[in-house]
Amino acid sequence: MTERDTLSTTREAYDAAAPLYAELFSDELRDRPLDRAFLRAFAEVVRASGNGQVADLGCGPGHITAHLDELGLEAFGVDASPAMIDLARAAHPGLRFDVGSMAALDIADGTLGGVLSRWSIIHTPPPQLPAVLAEFHRVLGPGGHLLIGFSASDGPSHPTQAFDHTVTTAYRWAPDHLARTLRTAGLAETARMVREPQPSDRRQFKEVHLLAHKPDKAAGTDS
Repeated sequence: MTERDTLSTTREAYDAAAPLYAELFSDELRDRPLDRAFLRAFAEVVRASGNGQVADLGCGPGHITAHLDELGLEAFGVDASPAMIDLARAAHPGLRFDVGSMAALDIADGTLGGVLSRWSIIHTPPPQLPAVLAEFHRVLGPGGHLLIGFSASDGPSHPTQAFDHTVTTAYRWAPDHLARTLRTAGLAETARMVREPQPSDRRQFKEVHLLAHKPDKAAGTDS
């Protein structure tokens, strides 16, 4: 399946699922203290970089974008699904939300202090992921930060694994494999959090949050 076909399939699936998705997930952070803590840490390192502009890529109904705004970031959301963007604009009229593709962002080079990709890469076929990560690298300014969330595969012998997602085909990733792919794209891992599945989770997969940064070569440092 081509990149265009994958994007169209994902967009149509999320357009159809948008109202139910918003109902199920708009308050997801309420019972996720570790997720809130990692998002807060992300916000702090982005603010410390001096550029608080952050793109929430795959923003869905905008609840995480709004949370980033509450954390003091200049956050805006991007999603491939027009229906999701309509819901986000209705729920959070004071924030900016755009329809767009992670593989071809309408964002100038090097302008962002942060990129959040929270489970938004899961529908990206493995051969297409390097191009998406290269796009993340392109829009981040030197010293900018990326926080990427995904479900873990079953160990290092399975770098990627497809699974039957409720909406459309999705993929899990081995954390070390994804970290290497980030390095190839020019993004250096800073920290990671692995969350074991809880009894209440819909899927019994480990959840991974990787924090990475774009090295500030002009300053002669990678921090």
